[in-house]
Amino acid sequence: MNIISWNVNGLRAVWKRGDFDWVLKEKPDVLCLQEVKAEANQLPPEIREVPGYFSYFSHSKGRKGYSGVALYTKAKPEKVEYGMGIHKYDQEGRMVVAYFKDFVLLNVYFPNGGGGPERLQFKLEFYDEFLKFIDGLKKKGKNPTSHKATTGRGVVFCGDVNTAHEEIDLARPKENEKNTGFLPEERAWLDEVAAHGYVDVFRHFYPRKKDAYTYWDMKTRARDRNVGWRIDYFFATHNILSKIKGIKHLSNIYGSDHCPIELVVSL
Repeated sequence: MNIISWNVNGLRAVWKRGDFDWVLKEKPDVLCLQEVKAEANQLPPEIREVPGYFSYFSHSKGRKGYSGVALYTKAKPEKVEYGMGIHKYDQEGRMVVAYFKDFVLLNVYFPNGGGGPERLQFKLEFYDEFLKFIDGLKKKGKNPTSHKATTGRGVVFCGDVNTAHEEIDLARPKENEKNTGFLPEERAWLDEVAAHGYVDVFRHFYPRKKDAYTYWDMKTRARDRNVGWRIDYFFATHNILSKIKGIKHLSNIYGSDHCPIELVVSL
């Protein structure tokens, strides 16, 4: 099974430019999109109902053309949920949860901390509630209490986390120490995620790989110089990690300020 995650920065725009065509040719088993910026009924039929896929959408309830996620899957999930059950966060349409036989997959567009102290606080609170939510999923999966449990239903979450974890994860760490996306309190949350038993799959396979980014600022043409950030991730619990065969950044795919990332799982 291959799962692709991609922040498209506007699905309708990507479609109109023809930059969605490669997805239709690639035909991944699961496709997770973030920052869709549209309600399902605003999307062209060709991408709202892709042949061979079950599709699920969550959109912002307060602002049109903002946030939103989409999930396409060839195999129908046992169950699908939207959000964490907390109105404050769920109204922004940031999460789809799909329950499969062997694992739970969460497609998440985490908040950006820009726009002032209130939005940074919102982001940090969202982080904390999300960690509680996925810890609850582990317990429902009847995993043993050990963070390194090897039985039970696994948990995988992917998407735009909007934070680079370590200095190796962005091209200009010193210049961004006081900027959201690389603040100590944002990075500390990713430390906590790891401490709770969720593995950054890319760093599991490539612990010291440099210059591996998933986001580049378009205004400064940063992608041309590879001055980027690694802020898009796949995290997985230990009980499914042995089934993961690989991960890669699809940096040759354009159409957004993010590139897609692909996870390969043997199930």
